[in-house]
Amino acid sequence: MATTYYTDDHEWLRVENGVATVGITNYAQEQLGDLVFVELPEVGRTFAKGDAAVVVESVKAASDVYAPVDGDVAEVNEALNAEPALVNSAATGDGWLWKMKLSDESQLEGLLDEAGYNALIG
Repeated sequence: MATTYYTDDHEWLRVENGVATVGITNYAQEQLGDLVFVELPEVGRTFAKGDAAVVVESVKAASDVYAPVDGDVAEVNEALNAEPALVNSAATGDGWLWKMKLSDESQLEGLLDEAGYNALIG
């Protein structure tokens, strides 16, 4: 069964069998407004926790999305190239950004659960 974690930077990650699916939260997409472009990482790229991994551009601004943990990009959501607004309509579903193979699962311990994230955005 997958477990969902959240970061202070408004990313979510759903972890199953050592692979994390990563996206931005509903709160983050609401703050950004309508997305018009998403720059995805290359499959195989390695990120350290905190590295800028993805750029999302909205009608308001461009923002970085950071790697929530160390790992290698296993897959990207190619559907976002044609339809970046999927992030707005389904931020925690079909609007996921990338999947990464975790390098160090102990890093998950420092992340928020849903209650902790909801308290953060209050």
